[in-house]
Amino acid sequence: MVSSFVRPRILGVIPARYASSRFPGKALALLAGRPLIQHVYERAARARYVSRLVIATDDERIAAAARAFGAPVRMTRPDHASGTDRVAEVASADPCELVVNIQGDEPLIDPDAIDAAVLGLLEAPEIPMGTLKKLIEDPAELTNPNVVKVVTDRFGNAIYFSRSRIPYVRPGAEEAPCYKHIGLYVYRRDFLLKYPELPVGPLERAEKLEQLRALENGYRIRVVETEYESRGVDTPEDLAAVERLMQQSMRETMSETD
Repeated sequence: MVSSFVRPRILGVIPARYASSRFPGKALALLAGRPLIQHVYERAARARYVSRLVIATDDERIAAAARAFGAPVRMTRPDHASGTDRVAEVASADPCELVVNIQGDEPLIDPDAIDAAVLGLLEAPEIPMGTLKKLIEDPAELTNPNVVKVVTDRFGNAIYFSRSRIPYVRPGAEEAPCYKHIGLYVYRRDFLLKYPELPVGPLERAEKLEQLRALENGYRIRVVETEYESRGVDTPEDLAAVERLMQQSMRETMSETD
């Protein structure tokens, strides 16, 4: 349990860009009558441990939409190579202690999952970075390279992330649980600010997984298990699938109250 000391300032940042090769303008795509980015913001705002939540973008269309539904906005440089770099720019001007990088295409983000990742670092002040994992239940995900897997030590620290199945189970060996990585990150501010300058190693280049940079440079990542099922929106088809899930959830809620 976290002790009763004064809670540190925790900044939540939702990076959002307009350009997307598979779904341009997806941050503004309507989902149940509201922009996708609004769903992300409103759900993330329910996290108990986030002191301040902002949307970081370099696009005036996204900024205008965010301001229209009452979200704080930070305009950032247009030349960032990744969402992490955009988050780091915002954090550099904020007196926070922890920074949460919340994906801007996760309209069903669970605020409890955000809190769980934050608690992972609050309870381990020596760890500079944290994230989430979920038990894989669909066998098809084991061989899907778009589903990133993670293995941890018995203390909950990441050993490795891979697009391949890990661990490999030899024929006749006892089955081992396999976990997928949920791409929500918590950083200590000082670590985040120097993260973009860390050397990129051969593992990150081979797997195209940015989180491997921390491991290759000797930093630990605390990984907390969650029941949250990540459902990112990368295509118009993903958006339609999420809308169907939302409608199904509403129908189930209404039937329970009848």
